[in-house]
Amino acid sequence: MLRTYTLRSSGLRRAFSTSARRADRAIVYSKNGEPPSVLRAVSYPPLDAPRSGTINVKYILSPINPADINVIEGLYPAKPSPDANLQSLTNESLFVGGNEGLAQVTSVGSGVDGLSEGDWVVPIAPQSGTWVTSRNLSPADVVSVPRADGLSEAAAAMLTVNPPTAYNMLHDFVNLKPGDWVVQNGANSAVGQLVAQIACKEGWRTINFVRNREDFGALEEEMKSLGADAVFTYDDLADKGLREKVKETTGGKPISLALNCVSGPVTSNMARYLGAKPPTKPHLVSYGAMSKQPLSLPTSLFIFKDLVSCGFWQSRWYKTHSKEEKEELIRKVATMGLKVPKHEIVEVGGEGASDEAVSKQLTEVVRRVVEGKTGGKKVLLKVA
Repeated sequence: MLRTYTLRSSGLRRAFSTSARRADRAIVYSKNGEPPSVLRAVSYPPLDAPRSGTINVKYILSPINPADINVIEGLYPAKPSPDANLQSLTNESLFVGGNEGLAQVTSVGSGVDGLSEGDWVVPIAPQSGTWVTSRNLSPADVVSVPRADGLSEAAAAMLTVNPPTAYNMLHDFVNLKPGDWVVQNGANSAVGQLVAQIACKEGWRTINFVRNREDFGALEEEMKSLGADAVFTYDDLADKGLREKVKETTGGKPISLALNCVSGPVTSNMARYLGAKPPTKPHLVSYGAMSKQPLSLPTSLFIFKDLVSCGFWQSRWYKTHSKEEKEELIRKVATMGLKVPKHEIVEVGGEGASDEAVSKQLTEVVRRVVEGKTGGKKVLLKVA
């Protein structure tokens, strides 16, 4: 069925349909629910010239992150606002998916300094809606991306979530010195791989825990190629002999920092390996709960080891730091030469594709992500 809306933009009335292809497109939802069921594509007219103090950008690539799925489901603490432009066009409250991506500046309004056409930028505003072709943005809501040697579009598109999370957790809680040890679970996740890489570059060493699997040997080799010093499975944590293996690996040096994205018994057992010499206190930093189980820690760790257990959320870091600090963080991680996580680029749409066809295509892509059928690869959307 063809649906036609009357649009009001800059005092002009225009008509478009969600079936006909137009210059730009957004991946949206009007209510929370299972992403394959509630997401759809909506086309909209080209952007007007940017107002004074704003910029127009065209998105190049935008990841589908686990948090994006949780936001759409209504399970994430950060809540997006309806897109004002789409609401004025459709008379419907629509939310644009995505919170991370790489965009290129296409036009600069008057009064904007420090940005030019062609510049790469990444959004830093929370829930900015990146599964879209183009947007009008405030320069305050983006930071420039340095065109570092070897920085691909895919790497740049994944700059604002996982690399800063890994970097900040390694730098903000314990004053690590060369040769110090870090332990983590979920080590083969995107953040976990980056932790291993950054720690190696900084002269720190890592013990990494992952789920047991048939191809553990291949994963162990891959992790070590990224800089991991030792890789064990969660099953190993139940082996009393592991303590001697860890002691042999570290030379008996205490482990002062543990990073947790799993929670449950895995983390309880991993935390037992923490210990530090005064005045340093061992820290357990949690940034996820993939097991969907609560975090339970032995009281003895607090009494006898003076354990500090705290959480980390990169979105909160962005809220509490200055634009200059954000730019410096992005510059650091962009120029570290970090290996890009395994990924695939999926283009949804294209010239002549209807919104209905794109919606159907998107449903299959998101379903694969939700069901974990991406072969361990991060999916990057190119909305066309």
